[in-house]
Amino acid sequence: MLRALLCLLLCAAPAFAEGHSPADAVRDSSDMATHIREEMEYLASDALRGRGSATPDELAAARYVVSLFRSFGLSEATLQRVPLYNGRTSHNAFALLRGSDPKLARQTILLTAHLDHLGVRTSPLGEIIYPGADDDASGVTAVLELARTLAEPSRRPRRSVLFVCFGSEETGGQGNAYFLRNPPVPLSSIVASIAFEMIGRPDPAVSPGQLWLTGWERSNLGPRLAKQGAPLVADPYPEKNFFRRSDNFNIALNGIVAHTIFSYGLGGHYHQPTDDLEHIDFAHLTRVIESIIPAVEWLANTRWAPSWRLAGRPGVPRGPAMLLGR
Repeated sequence: MLRALLCLLLCAAPAFAEGHSPADAVRDSSDMATHIREEMEYLASDALRGRGSATPDELAAARYVVSLFRSFGLSEATLQRVPLYNGRTSHNAFALLRGSDPKLARQTILLTAHLDHLGVRTSPLGEIIYPGADDDASGVTAVLELARTLAEPSRRPRRSVLFVCFGSEETGGQGNAYFLRNPPVPLSSIVASIAFEMIGRPDPAVSPGQLWLTGWERSNLGPRLAKQGAPLVADPYPEKNFFRRSDNFNIALNGIVAHTIFSYGLGGHYHQPTDDLEHIDFAHLTRVIESIIPAVEWLANTRWAPSWRLAGRPGVPRGPAMLLGR
């Protein structure tokens, strides 16, 4: 009996060495939850004063993101200075993970969120900080955790992946527009773009644990990611036209299949001082980030490329930059 048990253990050992044991999975999930909380607590802290567009606080957030990218081993991580027409300066933070396949590495998956929020407003009672925990520290955290995962040497994808956190989204998408005029890779190499926005609270309009994709009907990207296990469904608020209200839209105007993933509950915290850490559902945030990773990892490794459906691609931009406005 003892000999048989020993043989069973020895035979099973290689299987655990090659993959992840149940204990590894629990530990990985626990580590991610810790990372997510740490990142959220910094990005939505009073110290960053709401990360106002083109402010030193937005710059501090951008530097923080770049420092984390580099700590993951992403050497091609940098700040991108964004000069604005009013003389101020905004900043994007990005990192490029080059693919492992000589041919597929020429193709790029773009993963984005926006750094900035509304900053500080004055009132008769003094300054009021708008922390922007859900909008969009939660999305930045998703990009960071995807970067952390895909940068692991054992998981380096075949395609290249560009992680970008844009500045000045709230004031018209200037960071996004500048990035598209000055991309670190050819725009023609980007086969798909996914933005993450306001995923820190569940939306009662969809089932628990589900996320929704703006412009679902416009391309075949959402259904294909859902087939790979992503908990994605169609936008339950088509009348609000969210597809045109985030950074994905300007990217889509350049012909790239680009959508935004939300779980926005349309509650009373949107653009309010109460969009703070106290109102973040950390269990939900951790669960949805974990749930999207396998599908994104598949997208970064497959030869398949998404395409627009008939009449799904938005119109051609009329100038070098389209300002979004919200």
